[in-house]
Amino acid sequence: MRITLFQDEIFWADKAANLQKVGKQIALVDDQTDLIVLPEMFTTGFCTNRLELAETMEGETVQTLKYWAVKYQLAITGSFIALDNEKVYNRAFFVFPTGEMVTTDKRHLFSVGGEHSYFTAGDKRMIVNYCGFNICVLVCYDLRFPVWSRNVNNEYDLLIYVANFPQRRIADWDILLKARAIENQTYVCGVNRIGTDNLGIEYNGHSALLDFKATPLLSFLTNESTIQTKEIFLEPLQQYRNKFAVWRDADEFEIK
Repeated sequence: MRITLFQDEIFWADKAANLQKVGKQIALVDDQTDLIVLPEMFTTGFCTNRLELAETMEGETVQTLKYWAVKYQLAITGSFIALDNEKVYNRAFFVFPTGEMVTTDKRHLFSVGGEHSYFTAGDKRMIVNYCGFNICVLVCYDLRFPVWSRNVNNEYDLLIYVANFPQRRIADWDILLKARAIENQTYVCGVNRIGTDNLGIEYNGHSALLDFKATPLLSFLTNESTIQTKEIFLEPLQQYRNKFAVWRDADEFEIK
């Protein structure tokens, strides 16, 4: 499976500008990839208190994502601000080339930044099958919680984190992505934004694609606005899991 990471700035609270930009970027890679990974809240930036930006599942963002997926015959994942049953969610999505969309909501809301005051937390993980890979998509702060990320009995092969992860804590991001790959014996993809938002928070990227030993397959320069693609393969992962079957000795647990 060919996976493409979009590391770029996000126009603050400007859905039209962000959709226009991403649309042009997708058109450049349409026949070169199978899956595009966008940052968290890719249409707005981390606007936690701007509830007027929330959209229903019939809104422009969802309809545009489905249009792109069908037109270019590829899958797209990321997150946006969703309005559902009068509640607001930081909603991750996975859109298939057929236009089918599967969603999940960010489990761990960033209380330090006040996200919990405006958003409702999710309670279900999303694992989809695409191109032969089982793929789990989580959102930003979820990276810090290994229990929620845990790969029980190899239920997924690729773990994706979409993020707005600040520069001042980027060393944590680098370390935790590697830890999640090693402990879960899985490919890990982390896509983070760059630039400075309207709250003065700086982001410097460090997006990455790691293999199941945390070996970098793709890495991005600090503050680099770029798109990178890499093909990953299921067979080496399966061979590694069979040869070094740490997963068989994992603790059983229940999440409440």
